[in-house]
Amino acid sequence: MTVSAAVDTAVSAKASTAVSEGRGTAADAEGRCPYRLVLEHVTSRWGVLVLMELLERPYRFSELRRAIGGVSEKMLTQTLQTLERDGMVHRDAKPVIPPRVDYSLTDLGREAAAQVRALAVWTKDRMPDVARAREAYDEARAERTRAS
Repeated sequence: MTVSAAVDTAVSAKASTAVSEGRGTAADAEGRCPYRLVLEHVTSRWGVLVLMELLERPYRFSELRRAIGGVSEKMLTQTLQTLERDGMVHRDAKPVIPPRVDYSLTDLGREAAAQVRALAVWTKDRMPDVARAREAYDEARAERTRAS
């Protein structure tokens, strides 16, 4: 790791800790290490699922919520707003009654979603290897515990 990367990592970790402990703001953290926040948004639990669903087609809010499953209205709203702010999602509010809002990916969002999908496919394909590694780890840990 280069010195500048190490400093960047340390500053970012300190900023994240300060934010989580109430000693700083998200804006402080964003100013120090903006790419890490975008990475967090794209790879968050709901961010991944939103990006992958929207890669298929545009959705209305309630359709997207059903397609993802298990996400609250509040969390989906926050996730969509965050991804919209980051330039990944386009929100198209049509002035009709009842209101109609469609969500789709921007070019930047499609690029990010393709990367996320590749990681999801890799994870699915490598799950047997992960399961074996977990089993070996758990067995070794249990053996160490018995030996102590």
